[in-house]
Amino acid sequence: MSNLIVHGGNPLKGRIIPSANKNAVLPILCATLLSAEPIRLRGVPEITDVKKILEVFRKLGSSVQMDFKTGILDIHHRDTHFDPAVDRLPEEMRSSIMLVPGLMARFGAARVEDDVKGCTLGAREIDPHVEVFERFGARVERLADGLSLHVAGKLRANDHWTDYASVTTTENFVLCAALADGSSTLMNAASEPHVQEFCQFMQMLGAKLEGLGTSRLSIHGVERLGGGDFTFAEDFHEIVTFLALGGITGGDVQVKNSHPEQFPLIDRTFAKFGVQITHEDGWSRASIVAPDGRLKVKEPFTRNILQKVEAAPWPYLPVDLLPIFVALGVKAEGSMMFWNKVYDGAMGWTSELSKFGAHAFLSDPHRMVTFGGKPLSPAEVESPYIIRVAIALLMVAASIPGRSVIRNAAPIRRAHPHFAENIGKLGVRVEWVEGD
Repeated sequence: MSNLIVHGGNPLKGRIIPSANKNAVLPILCATLLSAEPIRLRGVPEITDVKKILEVFRKLGSSVQMDFKTGILDIHHRDTHFDPAVDRLPEEMRSSIMLVPGLMARFGAARVEDDVKGCTLGAREIDPHVEVFERFGARVERLADGLSLHVAGKLRANDHWTDYASVTTTENFVLCAALADGSSTLMNAASEPHVQEFCQFMQMLGAKLEGLGTSRLSIHGVERLGGGDFTFAEDFHEIVTFLALGGITGGDVQVKNSHPEQFPLIDRTFAKFGVQITHEDGWSRASIVAPDGRLKVKEPFTRNILQKVEAAPWPYLPVDLLPIFVALGVKAEGSMMFWNKVYDGAMGWTSELSKFGAHAFLSDPHRMVTFGGKPLSPAEVESPYIIRVAIALLMVAASIPGRSVIRNAAPIRRAHPHFAENIGKLGVRVEWVEGD
């Protein structure tokens, strides 16, 4: 188990350059499998999920040259092979299901392991993905340890309307449609910034795609995809995280941000806790509004309701960011309701917050209320296997003078390379410790 030791109480100050978004990097890595041409990716982060996918590519015979010091990956799937009876996709990694379209398009076969999963966010079904694969002509069979998929000839185009705006289902549909025979349309498509970045990469390869950034995507299948050179943008999740760390510690943190046009709702959400976000010359900055430097929940004009933060598929506030704002809610004076409209298992960590002395109440599997501004003290807490819950617990610890321990903090490494080193540069002493 990887634990983080946090010596908190110091305001974070300085400038930071975020890494690329894991949720853009992983589908784009999977998308490279659709092309037999050389591809260069710039800004690839050194995280565990990236290493797992690259290792799969090496085992399948692909040429993989990764330099994590520069973040440059040169990949060529010219000599790639796949045998569903022998080759296995990474287990315990949700994104491995996006390798399926490339394998079906190139080799006519793929498989899905039973243990394909990511963070412990509640029930995360694979049925929407299987439905997409079947609509494109895949024959799906259940095995003792997973699913086997076979395609006779080319994938066939189709129109589909998803039950909900799922990011990974949208990406799998685009991956299947890119080389399918005919034109495909997806209604209720996800449109998060990382989905848009993924679609931009697909267009660079030569995919004919219309409706980028909307809930309706049209993809016209092509005979083959090419190569190219692509640079990842900064991860908006990481931008928000560093801004929130500045806010919760009463510091002055500036974060490189090339896409402030994605931030109006995020900025308004920060304002509910008394944090003002400004964007200037490619950098974003967080500052506390109150003259006394304390976080305070903005009172709603409607007297009989709680101030609230609602998270759902984009263009709502992203659900992955909700724990970051829960941390601010614990620290800010006043009450705030948090509503996760997607996952049913992502809010059950109030008991860990209480170890700091925080007052948080779980109303139901989707809603939590914080009663902030209570006296907090250092603590040893344990994170569930959810990336930004581990970070949220670290945020609370960083705001409290003294030594705290975040047990099972390893999920952070799945998304944020050198995270401890980066916040250390901003003034909080943190260290990784391996333990039981």
